[in-house]
Amino acid sequence: MVDYRGFLEQIKVWADELGFSGLSISAARISPDAVARLQAWLAEGCHGEMGYLQHHAHLRADPTQLVEGAVSILSLRMPYLPHSPAEAQQALAQPQQGYISRYALGRDYHKVLRQRLQKLATQMTEYLGPFGYRVFTDSAPLMEVELAQAGGLGWRGKHTLLLDGREGSFFFLGEIVTDLPLPTTEPVPAHCGRCRRCLDACPTGAIVAPYKVDARLCVSYLTIEHRGPIPHPLRPLLGNRIYGCDDCQLVCPWNRFAQLSPLTDFATRHQLDQLTLVELFSWTEAEFAQRMAGSAIYRIGFEQWSRNIAVALGNAPTQPEVIQVLQQRAADTSDLVREHVGWALAQHGVV
Repeated sequence: MVDYRGFLEQIKVWADELGFSGLSISAARISPDAVARLQAWLAEGCHGEMGYLQHHAHLRADPTQLVEGAVSILSLRMPYLPHSPAEAQQALAQPQQGYISRYALGRDYHKVLRQRLQKLATQMTEYLGPFGYRVFTDSAPLMEVELAQAGGLGWRGKHTLLLDGREGSFFFLGEIVTDLPLPTTEPVPAHCGRCRRCLDACPTGAIVAPYKVDARLCVSYLTIEHRGPIPHPLRPLLGNRIYGCDDCQLVCPWNRFAQLSPLTDFATRHQLDQLTLVELFSWTEAEFAQRMAGSAIYRIGFEQWSRNIAVALGNAPTQPEVIQVLQQRAADTSDLVREHVGWALAQHGVV
């Protein structure tokens, strides 16, 4: 008979060696309350254009549809910060500099986590023998935070992200869904109390209530998931944020405990945390493809990348180099980019 508790301790050792900072085990089921909240959120249209969330809602409600015979779910976290949150705050305060969410400064996390989760699963197989499983990294309709919270990997913060009292929230989540009857770990109490710093800090007011984000207002959604024109009233609110947003995390008191990533994979590439908006907007499509290869940013494409930077340039201080770089792309081949460039020029009084 397998000693699954002893096996779990061995899994923790392997996970630590692979760069994971914590793991939890939950049953392969979602609570009816969580399913009801998801359905209500979708019914309000808070998912915006992310139709896949609605199409796969039935799978999110039942992990056993992803892995036949699934019994347990291992949730693992991996820190990704390449440098301190204070440096991120400094970047946000430089309006001429492009701000990129800290998780996207290095290699594409999907690849990094998937490879390490697969390595962990292989070690488990070599130790135990064959068993049923699949690994996931933001790559399947799983309610990741709900499952991680159920196993005690942390608690859901009011910004809807998972929080841990020793690490804050600057980490990725990954899962191994398996048919092994592993012992579940215990949930932990929530520790947000009366704090509402994340709600107050959201630049677009997207955290419309504690534990509820309206994606249609969210900077991360607007700069990454949303493909069309960014709504005019929201453009000035984006500031210099050109890919994602970290504001709600940067103000969270628990992130004073945020850990830096030990992995070189998440180190900043191509000086993305230092380049000015003018420099970034001067890239050709070939330069974008070359520099963003292997990055999570690559998937939004050059057109959307240019759209985002055009908005940030419209919000930047009026300077000759800003006007010049915008005018150089005033006749861009993309209707989307041209419209945002025109808006940006108008913000500087150039018609």
